[in-house]
Amino acid sequence: MTSFRAQILTPEGSLFDDDVTGVKLPGTMGSFEVKTHHANIMSTLEVGEVVVRKATGDEQRFAITGGFVEVVDNTLNLLAEAAEPIKEIDIERAKEAKKRALERLESDDDHIDKNRAQKALERARNRIKLFSDVTVSTQ
Repeated sequence: MTSFRAQILTPEGSLFDDDVTGVKLPGTMGSFEVKTHHANIMSTLEVGEVVVRKATGDEQRFAITGGFVEVVDNTLNLLAEAAEPIKEIDIERAKEAKKRALERLESDDDHIDKNRAQKALERARNRIKLFSDVTVSTQ
């Protein structure tokens, strides 16, 4: 099977840059997969999981917090607000973030940005779920 180049970029720098045979993405209109010779496309991404199928046959999984993906001339560029390999998730930090977000959502304080707290809760839940999925599947 032929491959194509895929790159995952965050504000901190390049997280992934390698030849792949497919990339599954959490699009805002639903998940989709990009394979070799995919039509040129640009799409927004939501909080979720990115699954990269490397040309070597290995899979690599990332938690992302949204962003954009562009496929042009058999090259995929993913610009993520934030991303991390699922195996590197700090589960205790994610649980604390979930707890803080829930406290903010339950608060009667009018100065708390509920929309921001809801987004923080969604990110934390995603990280916890993906970490748990990987932990269960590797045991």
